[in-house]
Amino acid sequence: MNSLNPKKLVLSKWTAVMPVAKQKHYLVTRVIQSVLTGDPIELVEIEAVFSKAKQVILWRELQDDGVWRQGWV
Repeated sequence: MNSLNPKKLVLSKWTAVMPVAKQKHYLVTRVIQSVLTGDPIELVEIEAVFSKAKQVILWRELQDDGVWRQGWV
């Protein structure tokens, strides 16, 4: 399991282990913080490179090696 710093996630590259509809490579386009400034980051917005489709996921899901690989593999 990778040790990730949520503040360095923007523009990081990810590969889905099980691609769906040719959606395999993704970029983190936005880190979503809570309205309260002291709250930790919980969500990130990822964008598929192929179709530009966006989705919001929990940032900790990126640590699951069964779902995501860091970099474009």
